[in-house]
Amino acid sequence: MTLSNLNLRNLLVTLCLITSSCVAVPDGVKVIDSFDAGQYLGTWYEIARLDHSFERGLDNVTATYSLRDDGGIKVINRGLNTNTKKWEEAVGKAYFVDSANTDKTHTGKLKVSFFGPFYGAYNIIELDKPYYNYVMICGPDKSYFWILSRTPQLSYPIKQHLIAQAKELGFATDKLIYVNQSPETVNYEAGRHITHQ
Repeated sequence: MTLSNLNLRNLLVTLCLITSSCVAVPDGVKVIDSFDAGQYLGTWYEIARLDHSFERGLDNVTATYSLRDDGGIKVINRGLNTNTKKWEEAVGKAYFVDSANTDKTHTGKLKVSFFGPFYGAYNIIELDKPYYNYVMICGPDKSYFWILSRTPQLSYPIKQHLIAQAKELGFATDKLIYVNQSPETVNYEAGRHITHQ
């Protein structure tokens, strides 16, 4: 085996390990059972999140889900950049990691991609059943966390209950960013758009 082939092999092994870890569930956290994808479709409003560069400075953040022809879920994340006063949008795709249950529901473990063949974990760890009015999501580790709601505002008792639950699971709830969902900002012009089909 030549040096270049060895380096390529090492790179492929590393990428496989990274990809596997990126769709993991954090220690001590469980995904929900009996998740109905059809009921989850539509628009969700971001209520709170932990900070990450890809969402930094964004308010009025929404996530809209719809079915893809290949059985996956189309994801459109949209938010208003508070500095540029322009909307930013990212389009990606998501797929269930586990097989469907006998009743055609899934566990709340998905992989989502906005950049080529690279996927990240989308773990649903709390969901308002049977109404699907709010949800808690995390990534492959406890530095990725979101609370979403079907409405721009979530009632204080429910929000506090979810935050307490997240804190008990080990998420840094003292660092949560509470997203402004003010309707007066909806007329700003379009800005950056990222598409991955």
